[in-house]
Amino acid sequence: VQLVESGGGSVQPGGSLRLSCDASGYTYSSNCMGWFRQAPGKEREGVAALDDNGISIYARDVEGRFTISKDNVKNYLYLQMNSLKPEDTAVYYCAYDEAYPGVRYWARQSEWNYWGQGTQVTVS
Repeated sequence: VQLVESGGGSVQPGGSLRLSCDASGYTYSSNCMGWFRQAPGKEREGVAALDDNGISIYARDVEGRFTISKDNVKNYLYLQMNSLKPEDTAVYYCAYDEAYPGVRYWARQSEWNYWGQGTQVTVS
């Protein structure tokens, strides 16, 4: 599985960005994918994820501002980020796994097996 993120950049507070993740090399039918982020000096944390039925879940501090979606034909995962805040500054990573970790553990880095290289988002 290969995951390649794009769409990061610098934006002013209140602005928007859309991240994309090009996913290829699937050998399973799972559609479980997610977005994580890691700020300097902090642990990688879950931002949003889709379970195998396409149901979304969000971290509390991005709910209502971020939207995760997936194009199943192109195998692209997206993260639309609106009303960005300085605290959203981080490297954002796309993640995939054959099985959804569940609502209790989805935000844990250790529950996902495949990762992209990350894309920087800076809000200032």
